[in-house]
Amino acid sequence: MEATSTQGRILAVLEDDAQASYAEIADRAGVSKPTVRKYIQQLEEEGVIVGYSADVDPKKLSGQSIALVGIDVSSDSYVEATRELKELESVDALYTSSGDHMLMAEVRAADGDALGDVISESILDIDGVTAAHPSFLQERLK
Repeated sequence: MEATSTQGRILAVLEDDAQASYAEIADRAGVSKPTVRKYIQQLEEEGVIVGYSADVDPKKLSGQSIALVGIDVSSDSYVEATRELKELESVDALYTSSGDHMLMAEVRAADGDALGDVISESILDIDGVTAAHPSFLQERLK
């Protein structure tokens, strides 16, 4: 999407600050508040905006660890395994991937041991999951 379009400018502000008010978005995008309201409503209805989130510094979370887990799934079990992964409470986000693994999951648990348990007792127990490779997040740099 072209950043010079009204829609592109509004999305750029939201991507930078998901908590920005309509007034702030309007000011930064150079449009009126009603225009912001109209475009955001349209983008939500079209599924372009699928949610709003907060960036979290895992180091500042007391009593919680976060890992990005690369997950490999057999092709014949992909649909059902993905459905089961999405239902796991500890899986905060799940993405398809074109990298080293078919799926990437953001997994949260109380500590490293609990994360290991989630991986070994929940993720790897799903039929069709052939491997899970965790990378524990330590410090947010940006």
